[in-house]
Amino acid sequence: MSARGRGRRGGAGAGRGQQPTPSSGRGGGCHGRGPYGACNAPPSTVYSSTVQYNPALSSSALSDEVERKLTLDTSVSSSSQPEQPASVAVLEQAEQHRPPPVSSKGMRFPVRPGFGTVGRKVIVKANHFLVQVAERDLTQYDVSISPEVTSKKVCREIMSQLIKTYGASHLSQRMLAYDGRKSAYSAVPLPFTSKDFVVKLVDKDGARRERDFKVSIKFASTADLFHLKEFIQRRLLDAPQETIQALDIVLREKPSINYEVVGRSFFSPQLGDMGNLGDGLVYWKGFYQSLRPTQMGLSLNIDMSARAFYEPILVSDFVANYLRRDLTRSLSDQDRIKVKRTLKGLRVELNHMEHVKHYKISGLSTVPAQQLMFSLDDTGAKISVAQYFRQKYNIALKFPHLPAIQAGSDKKPIYFPMEVCKIVGGQRYSRKLNEKQVTALLKATCQRPQQRERSIIEMVNSNNYNGDMLVNKEFGIQVRPELSSIEARVLPAPMLRYHETGRESRVEPRVGVWNMIDKKMVNGGKVEFWTCINFSQRFNVDVDRFCNELIGMCNSKGMEFNPRPLVPIRSAHPGQIEKALFDLHTDSSTRLKNLELTGRQLQLLIVVLPDVSGSYGQIKRVCETELGIVSQCCQPRHASRYNKQYLENVALKVNVKVGGRNTVLEQAIIGRIPYLTDCPTIIFGADVTHPQPGEDSSPSIAAVVASVDWPQVTKYRGLVSAQSHRVEIIQDLYKTTEDPIRGIVHSGMIRELLIAFFKSTGHKPCRIIFYRDGVSEGQFNQVLLHEMNAIRKACVSIEETYLPPVTFVVVQKRHHTRLFPANHGDRNTTDKSGNILPGTVIDTKICHPSEFDFYLCSHAGIQGTSRPTHYHVLFDENKFSADALQLLTNSLCYTYARCTRSVSIVPPAYYAHLAAFRARYYVEGGELSDSGSAPGRDVATREKNLEVRSLPAIKDNVKDVMFYC
Repeated sequence: MSARGRGRRGGAGAGRGQQPTPSSGRGGGCHGRGPYGACNAPPSTVYSSTVQYNPALSSSALSDEVERKLTLDTSVSSSSQPEQPASVAVLEQAEQHRPPPVSSKGMRFPVRPGFGTVGRKVIVKANHFLVQVAERDLTQYDVSISPEVTSKKVCREIMSQLIKTYGASHLSQRMLAYDGRKSAYSAVPLPFTSKDFVVKLVDKDGARRERDFKVSIKFASTADLFHLKEFIQRRLLDAPQETIQALDIVLREKPSINYEVVGRSFFSPQLGDMGNLGDGLVYWKGFYQSLRPTQMGLSLNIDMSARAFYEPILVSDFVANYLRRDLTRSLSDQDRIKVKRTLKGLRVELNHMEHVKHYKISGLSTVPAQQLMFSLDDTGAKISVAQYFRQKYNIALKFPHLPAIQAGSDKKPIYFPMEVCKIVGGQRYSRKLNEKQVTALLKATCQRPQQRERSIIEMVNSNNYNGDMLVNKEFGIQVRPELSSIEARVLPAPMLRYHETGRESRVEPRVGVWNMIDKKMVNGGKVEFWTCINFSQRFNVDVDRFCNELIGMCNSKGMEFNPRPLVPIRSAHPGQIEKALFDLHTDSSTRLKNLELTGRQLQLLIVVLPDVSGSYGQIKRVCETELGIVSQCCQPRHASRYNKQYLENVALKVNVKVGGRNTVLEQAIIGRIPYLTDCPTIIFGADVTHPQPGEDSSPSIAAVVASVDWPQVTKYRGLVSAQSHRVEIIQDLYKTTEDPIRGIVHSGMIRELLIAFFKSTGHKPCRIIFYRDGVSEGQFNQVLLHEMNAIRKACVSIEETYLPPVTFVVVQKRHHTRLFPANHGDRNTTDKSGNILPGTVIDTKICHPSEFDFYLCSHAGIQGTSRPTHYHVLFDENKFSADALQLLTNSLCYTYARCTRSVSIVPPAYYAHLAAFRARYYVEGGELSDSGSAPGRDVATREKNLEVRSLPAIKDNVKDVMFYC
């Protein structure tokens, strides 16, 4: 868990026992008694919870009620209060002792209900290094520099010069750890509470100009190490973020000075081989570093990393590489806009003058350098940029037909030819990499577990924390040089059920993998009306044969697939995709009408994609939002080979797209999955995807999926919604609108999915499990409060007393914890790739000191080092045991519809990501405009687009199936 940017969010709150339980509402209720929280009520029972519905409550009042529930009332304890009605219910404690105190401002997250016990015990190693800190309080000082400096690098240079100049005379020879902004830390108090210094800094631009800065250092606070020790030992639940941050800054001081800093990672050519990514980019290697509190104490998480940087070359050379063309011709408007967008904000150096000068690119001229005129003097005589450089510097431009680089403001622009500007090294590339660049970066950084472990250890030794004067001598911090050894458990793989007519109707996956040999889909879909369209011209795709092979595969696996297309298979020009799809839809509708099948529609369209990529999104948008067609796209290179494995994988996708099921968990069928099969349970998955860096005007896309079959939980209905740019909280979980006739109209994704579950199963869910992807630790409080409030409102909008118990679990994949086998050669603890076995779970040592979280590696490695998924429970009214949640999550990872492998994240979260990614195609892919902005550098563009354009509506027949697979 990262300590950064979280603020004081409080600890876990009261023990698990103080999490509210479902209580009797109208018609009885489920109290979750027994080892599985068994529900003895009939499936249609209405469930209530401790947030009681009051029709008089306004939206804000209901929000306050939810917040009240999520905040611990420290005046109530189970040892002193009897059991009372739901609104004041105080339930048994997870631990025997009284819960430790917690800040009343903090959100209450569930305390760990105990440790898991199921599974075969193994020893693994983690890239967490134990940190020991001397028992001394750190002193924090506020730092103010004037005139204001925006560059952290320059701020560090100023502070470094201050310590050199005044260290002996005013600082008692103390060393300071500085965050590059507003805070500095000392191991002992400085001999003053407030003092101003004047620092002279010499410019590095060659002119050797001196600049004076006034630096004010003022006492701010004392970081309490005792509080941190109490938190780690679970005697306090408030994480002392200021103290953790102070220690983190101390450990980051030296690498922050020596290397390029990107977030929590450091990069430099000194830290590993550099490599070419193409199009004017290179990669630098480096390492990620984060200090965090864990059960074993303070842990320093170190991992290998790599990042794309601009190559330090002439801008003209970069443009040639970026556009992949020579520069003998002028740039088209489209190329000029592309170049402007990628160059904007970059720093360049010019050395054609007496001294080297640095500028930041603010734009490009709209005309070539040979036509760009400006006034040379007061006479008003005009001269072009190209002529000026010939006269002034005797430089004859090679590319006078290229636009000029603009520095300065639009009111006072400064222009330079591209060929005299060199990109300053060490500037990271923040935009999305293309497929070739991603492949090159992965190839360069992909390491098998043994190699990655060795690289991490070498990096820790190279960093030499214990030999660092500031870290070890000044602040008394020691970092253990070895990886942490942890006792993990390997959970058993679930038994999967296939159709009884296959030769194998049951399968127990081995090392996370199985196949479809001798098996038939447990519920084969029926395809009566279909056709195919081919947009490929270069590949000699025999479309008829491909369709026959695919249909044969589908039928052999248990589907009912009509071998005759509704309308003849056709080919179409890739430049007329939209027209071809509309024509095909019209022909299909006419054919159905002629067959007197009014009301029926084309069930499946098989699409052989164009040879050149870029049309997939358009095809999906037209089919799903305009025509109401479920489609299966196939790459022409695969469609021309008729490979059995490929056809089998396509058949799996086709089956769920027409309403079938591929496989189900056997324990679900026989009703033996705790917290799932005892009463109707709906499982949600939610994710928000944000536009790529630089797309300041594009909306974020939220997606929510929910199971609509019970107890099988394999079919998930998906909904998507656009929301404000880079807003992580899902806005449309619940909403109301005012109708002049009907009054207040309730809607939103949660409500729609709850209703869909009821229509599909005949039951209202009596339990909600909500897997939420994509939330960083700093967003836990906001996301939980807002989204739990929305879930509550959606439930009570269906029925006043309907408040089923909710378990809210955050799914985190973007972390840097890596797990390695204790013995790389032991086949009992590794898979074929050398990674830890699928099902490996950890809830000790490197996990949170008191909250309910665990790491689960649910998949088999393919290449590189597997990344476990981190699951963190933020709310748990269902009172899961550690084993129950870990087993359920691991079992669900074997139900992913698109392959016969267990996957790395729980499928509902995976499906939500796919749905959000699909919806991105509905809004993106537009034309370039000259107003395109660079990352974070053009607020005006964003402000013009504050009103979010709604996504085109997905047709109902498409939403009824897993169209996003």
